[in-house]
Amino acid sequence: MFNFSIKDKGIISHTFLAHHIADFKNACSFIANLPYKRNTNKEDLTTVFTENGGTCSTKHAVLQKLCMENGYEAVKLVLGIFKMDGVYAPPITPVLQAYGLTYIPEAHNYLLIEADYFDFTEPGAHYSDFKDKLVQEELIDYTQITTYKVQQHKRFLAAWLQTEQLTYSLDELWQIREKCIAALQA
Repeated sequence: MFNFSIKDKGIISHTFLAHHIADFKNACSFIANLPYKRNTNKEDLTTVFTENGGTCSTKHAVLQKLCMENGYEAVKLVLGIFKMDGVYAPPITPVLQAYGLTYIPEAHNYLLIEADYFDFTEPGAHYSDFKDKLVQEELIDYTQITTYKVQQHKRFLAAWLQTEQLTYSLDELWQIREKCIAALQA
């Protein structure tokens, strides 16, 4: 896998070095092994360290920012929307069943490194786990994991509601999605 030695060239690099993590490969392992949980402030990427955890968004944004601080601009952050179902995420099955859904479109972040995709959301996560369920992908910057990501996700959900002719409003569907995320964190 792609690797480099971390130089003390920014807040994220400094924080990894303070945790005695000296290269990108070990940074990826550290991030993957952090618990999955929402951060109190997604704009401040250091919360991944201070809160000892993160989501796909904050974890991968930290890794992209680390690469940028160290001059590796070719490492890209990807925003994908995929069909999240009970096969991919068994804890959400009861939520989906309660609302008569077989899946819900979910926005997910991961990295593109030298033509290969990597998911460091949790240990053992792989791009192949959701690759066949992807319906949309775009490259974004680590600064776009907040407002932009939510806007893109909601745009997709609104179109999906019309295409599937579902009776839920966008707000209701977003609340169903929130219940799915809560089930993943339980």
